Amino acid sequence: MEESGQHVAFLILGPYLFAVLVIGFIFRRRAAANSSAFLHAQGALPVAISSIAFIAANCGAIEIVGMVAASAKYGIMALHFYWIGAIPAMIFLALFMLPIYRHSRAVTVPDFLRLRYNNATHILSACCQAAMMTLVSGIGLYAISFVLHLFFGWDFFRLMLVVSSVVLCYILFGGLRATLYNEVLQFAVTIAGLLPLTVKVLRDFHGINGIRERLPVALDHLWSTLSVYRPHTAALDVTGVVFGLGVVLSFGYWCTDFLLIQRALTARGAQGALRTPLIAAVFKLCFPALLVIPGLAAATLFGPKDMPRYDQALPLLLRHYYGPALLGLGLSAIVSSLMSGLAGNISALSALWTHDLYRTYVRPGLSDRHYLWMGRFSALAGVLLSLSAALIALRFDNLMDYLMLVFSLFNAPLFAAFLCGMFTRWATPAAGFSGLLTGVSVALVHNVAVHSHTIVYGSDLLASFYGAIYAFSACLLTIVVVSRFTERKGLEALAGLTYYTTPRDPKVITPGILIFAGCLLSACILLNVIFR
Repeated sequence: MEESGQHVAFLILGPYLFAVLVIGFIFRRRAAANSSAFLHAQGALPVAISSIAFIAANCGAIEIVGMVAASAKYGIMALHFYWIGAIPAMIFLALFMLPIYRHSRAVTVPDFLRLRYNNATHILSACCQAAMMTLVSGIGLYAISFVLHLFFGWDFFRLMLVVSSVVLCYILFGGLRATLYNEVLQFAVTIAGLLPLTVKVLRDFHGINGIRERLPVALDHLWSTLSVYRPHTAALDVTGVVFGLGVVLSFGYWCTDFLLIQRALTARGAQGALRTPLIAAVFKLCFPALLVIPGLAAATLFGPKDMPRYDQALPLLLRHYYGPALLGLGLSAIVSSLMSGLAGNISALSALWTHDLYRTYVRPGLSDRHYLWMGRFSALAGVLLSLSAALIALRFDNLMDYLMLVFSLFNAPLFAAFLCGMFTRWATPAAGFSGLLTGVSVALVHNVAVHSHTIVYGSDLLASFYGAIYAFSACLLTIVVVSRFTERKGLEALAGLTYYTTPRDPKVITPGILIFAGCLLSACILLNVIFR
């Protein structure tokens, strides 16, 4: 990168990094009030803030670098991550699961499993989510350092230390509230930095059809080129996409991920919580214009020699299309989005450890000041764990492939446990723990079999889709079987914990909300038909 371009990049990145620290400092007093203010901030924010923070939490390394890379590798089929892999699950979360979360009075997502099943399920689910958050935050830290190293040639490991230190500072200052307001700022910077790239790409190729004309046929359609079932030779197939991504991974991520649920529950009022994922779904519906279109262009512009790793697609596009001023803004967009995902996972990991494990089982009954201190200390520990997890991401050439692997190991069986817990009255405490343990074990065994080439798939992504199906099915089947031979909870103990024992308030799920959800689902179906 030329010296003038570096100077412009510093002029834009510097004020941005200063701003995120200032936001953390502004909220320091509220975060220091008590451990709940630092870790949770439930019901404290307007729905506009919670909605943007909800979608911004998803727009980290996964969405920005990973989705452009996935589009360069898989073509238009990357749209599956949006239109079958997000919108239906976000609607289901809003209409069916969030009312139960709110009535359960659970502080975290694993805390719900404690109330619905037992302490053993609580501990296992908390450990699974902690492992997942650590690995995902490692992805974000790796991606930030990788991009800056690629542009400036700075030492990769020193970059990881600097970036993680900045994120840690504003988390320690302002807790979850500062993290959420920073996510709003980071989302705005992301849009501003990536929108000119889409405009330039469309102008260069004379529209989306110009890009599609240059793509190979296999990369130019969502559905028509997919076989119904061909896991061992095809890059993707209909069974893997519909059931693995569309049902298991999608619903497992959007409906059980603590990072997302935490943001929805920060909205003021019951309606605010329900509207949060629906408003976020509007952004999700449109976000492919910022990421998939540039990724498709990268597939036609750069060959294997230019782009040995697919994660280089977005940085290469910025170099190709942006001058010094826009390049600085584009870099800020990448860094801000990646910092957003990193900070969100670390703050969620801090809340999960402090509330679900330390306060409940390790050191119960201590002062609130002690738990506030532990929340801050665990944020530091989360950063250190992220540094270690970032080294694992070095082994993958596509962050989206790696992310789906992580989700298939943990989110898939978690969703089965939540599904049975929320929508049945017969799932027993013993079955919840047995099912979750079996599902995670099956996912791990499947992953070992894939990496030892005992089972061969057409792509790493498809392997994760089928791994998710097997893990979900194993958990579900185990819960059904074990529930037949073990004692279930009484109806009084299930009050507010299942769909059938939670009171319905017609003032919350209004006709307007149902119409809004229907319009989103219709738009999703229409887009699938157009790009079939």
